[in-house]
Amino acid sequence: MIAEGPDLVVAGAGGGLVAALRAASLGLSVLVVERNEHFARGNNTAMSTAMVPGAGTRWQREAGVEDSAERFVDDIRAKTHGQADERLAVALAGVSARLVEWLADEAGLPLSLVTDFGYPGHSALRCHTVPGRAGQAMLADLVRAARASDLVDLLVPARLVDVVLDDDGAVCEAVVETPNGEERVPTRAVLLATNGFGADRELVARHLPEIAGATYHGSEGSTGDALRLGERLGAQTAYLDSYQGHAALTPAATLAGWATVMHGAVVVDTTGRRFGDETTGYSEYAAALQAAEGGRGWLVLDERIHEACQSFTDYRDTVESGVTRTAADVAGLAAAIDVDAGVLGATLEAARAAASGEADDPHGRTRWEAPLAAAYRAVPVTPALFHTQGGLVVDEHARVQRADGPVTGLYAAGGAAAGISGHGAAGYLAGNGLLPALGLSFLAAEHVAAGR
Repeated sequence: MIAEGPDLVVAGAGGGLVAALRAASLGLSVLVVERNEHFARGNNTAMSTAMVPGAGTRWQREAGVEDSAERFVDDIRAKTHGQADERLAVALAGVSARLVEWLADEAGLPLSLVTDFGYPGHSALRCHTVPGRAGQAMLADLVRAARASDLVDLLVPARLVDVVLDDDGAVCEAVVETPNGEERVPTRAVLLATNGFGADRELVARHLPEIAGATYHGSEGSTGDALRLGERLGAQTAYLDSYQGHAALTPAATLAGWATVMHGAVVVDTTGRRFGDETTGYSEYAAALQAAEGGRGWLVLDERIHEACQSFTDYRDTVESGVTRTAADVAGLAAAIDVDAGVLGATLEAARAAASGEADDPHGRTRWEAPLAAAYRAVPVTPALFHTQGGLVVDEHARVQRADGPVTGLYAAGGAAAGISGHGAAGYLAGNGLLPALGLSFLAAEHVAAGR
């Protein structure tokens, strides 16, 4: 253990590693405590598709993409119907370009702009990712950088169980539980980056009843530790009904991905019928899928889409898992997924007509890259809860707030904090889980450094 205590204790080795690296780059000593020995594969950052929105980056300029922080904020307002935390949205959109460029230039992440398709709700191409588009690869780079820093120590397995405040109400100690017992670590700043409460069934049932019956596909360590700790210290909470869902989880626990839909795929229920506009967003479509006939369905695509999605590790893993059904024609596909051929044929014909501009889509979908064409593929999909989007109220510096102001020295990021997705699932924009995780960590580190 560090004898004099680190300048910053970070609880959670996911997005919190960005705080550790940024703090170290500013000359601060950091202790990262992580409860899961297998965090490099098992936390929510590792399980993401590594999409980080950045508005106004050099990659966008090189690609001729016009974007700005103001435009990004407008998109957040539109997607959340004005329900997002305005101050936080402005702060995160404002730091997004600097964050992405710092991740590449200082943390060594091989980032590039995703230009082959756009995600629902983003009015400009602004998602940046790593080769393979897999969170495990992104996290591996962050872990390597952290282990290479002389100012960052990782303590695994270890769990932050309490934060002690001094007589002035400022952080003075972090209480850490290790296999050898409990230790009190002197520090002036603590960042809670332990994600939300998706793994706590009771909290999910209380705050997210519409998705409580779905499969949870996130870190088992997301048990609401930060929420409970913050509440003990009198912190405010908000948006506890907010979450990111996904409608493309497969029985093999792989993610087929929504790039399939943006390239033209459709989702049908267990009778072979579509039940909505898939392009509204993969998060809110999880609840729609859960409410559909059978509570599960099939993602129907063709060979063109199959080839276009090969850049996603998650999609390749889905194909390799063997869950995909293939067929030369509609009749074969109907037999493969056990639905009526007439029903499925009518569904796909209506989608083809809409995609070709011959008729309006009965579900209001207007975004079609191209009509589906034989041969076909179908992937079984189930609704999933990925992570919660509500938590402790923070300001533009990621400082945890009480009714009378910030808790001096206490910060929160990612799912531990109330995010920018508004209420429910419909306000979630692709990357707006990772942006608060990495962005608030980044801002917290800079605020700690500025106050030393």
